[in-house]
Amino acid sequence: MPKDKKPGVPRQSTSGFPIRPVYTPEDLEGFDPEHDLGAPGAPPYTRGVYPDMYLGRPWTMRQYAGFGDAAETNRRFKYLLENGQTGLSVAFDLPTQMGYDSSHSMAAGEVGKVGVAIDTLDDMRTLLDGIPLDRASTSMTINATAPILLAMYLAVAEEQGAAWKDVSGTVQNDLLKEYVARGTYIYPVRPSLRLTTDLFAFCRDRVPSWNTISISGYHIREAGSTAAQELAFTLANGRTYVQAAVEAGLPVDSFAPRLSFFFNAHSNLLEEVAKFRAARRLWHRIMTGEFGAADPRSSRLRFHAQTAGSTLTAQQPMNNVVRTAVEALAAVLGGAQSLHTNSMDEALGLPTEEAARVALRTQQILAEESGVADTVDPLAGSYAVESLTGELERRAEALLAEIDTRGGMIACIESGWVQEQIHEAAYRFQLEVERGERTVVGVNRYRIEEPPPRLFAMDPKLEAAQKERLAGVLAARDAARVKDALGRVTATAQGEGNLLSPIVDAVRARATLGEISDALREVFGTYDKT
Repeated sequence: MPKDKKPGVPRQSTSGFPIRPVYTPEDLEGFDPEHDLGAPGAPPYTRGVYPDMYLGRPWTMRQYAGFGDAAETNRRFKYLLENGQTGLSVAFDLPTQMGYDSSHSMAAGEVGKVGVAIDTLDDMRTLLDGIPLDRASTSMTINATAPILLAMYLAVAEEQGAAWKDVSGTVQNDLLKEYVARGTYIYPVRPSLRLTTDLFAFCRDRVPSWNTISISGYHIREAGSTAAQELAFTLANGRTYVQAAVEAGLPVDSFAPRLSFFFNAHSNLLEEVAKFRAARRLWHRIMTGEFGAADPRSSRLRFHAQTAGSTLTAQQPMNNVVRTAVEALAAVLGGAQSLHTNSMDEALGLPTEEAARVALRTQQILAEESGVADTVDPLAGSYAVESLTGELERRAEALLAEIDTRGGMIACIESGWVQEQIHEAAYRFQLEVERGERTVVGVNRYRIEEPPPRLFAMDPKLEAAQKERLAGVLAARDAARVKDALGRVTATAQGEGNLLSPIVDAVRARATLGEISDALREVFGTYDKT
């Protein structure tokens, strides 16, 4: 039986610092409201990046969706849009993320399993059928193959008659966190940074409303980090991308306004609100102090949040509705620009339509019934929240300083130091659960016997059908045109030009995602974590 918390026993945040029973003005010693808070929409952006935040309109409600083939995912997109979703968010299967076509031996058994399979421009066209890309905002959770998927997206927009300047959305395009937390990398670190910054430059010139990166702490937290580590490692990655872009010749204010972030909304409500507020304050200081950003948009940390998948339990999955609501509330009180709420059944499988609808309704209830969106930064000035914000800021600063002493984030990733810090935090958390020192309702406390839930069922014939469609594209295309286009991708990778233009041409020629990835593998090689 888990241990009850006893009176007088100090409570701790997930980041390991003590939580006081009562917060008072004395806990804000050194706190300067004018310097540390400012006004909403004004530096240092602690209170939010826009003066009116949700008063004009609520955050963008993006429900992450993708499974099976493009047609099935397109149906789910339309279902969510009909139910009030305000932005698309695409999940891709592992072969697509890793640069393999569905027919590749490495893709066997994984096609369409954790996201949608996209091999060719034809698949992307089907995925987006009936969705006007000059009006829809689409987020694509894709990293190693982000330039290829963006090229396909732009080619479909072109076919619809949409000007690229009118196309908006986000590609995650955050390779550094893949090496420490997630694992869907292809190329070594430095060529991956080139792809990232090439995408920055291409969109600056051709797709100005596109968010060129979503610097992700979400997966760092899902891998087991604390809130302070999520904050520090994410900002360290962001700083590394900015430095790489500047070294590639891009003036900081020419690309920084389109940077965005992606954070985890975890279960400790007040700590999470404080984390988001501290993130904005730190990023403003990094961009103005270290990089001399003059455009106010360059130092405003805009972020998407997703509720914590790692907190969902297979036991008593209905409890996950409550967990998700608390986490979504943290994101809203913390000032998120867009939000995804997880479905109650995701610890068991892909979300059913009913579960996805309940997750979306959770956001709509927060926006329209709870009153939390009726005023900007309603927790500002709270002794507890301001104290926690300062504590997380100090702990993140200490980690950022240690990263600097170890030679920067790339060196810390290549040495395995960052991974080790996350693994140790995850291990400590799991020990606390197993010892009963941390309660997980329905898992180590309040357990019941329950019938198995109804799960989403995927068509077992999907993989064969996807391979058949791919074979049809290969047979019908102009092979000589494809070979020439892939040759230009390889030649550009060997030189110094921007890779996005030849990748767009290859996509138009019906080169596959796997073929374009292989053209880059031929030059860059692959990352060996050993």
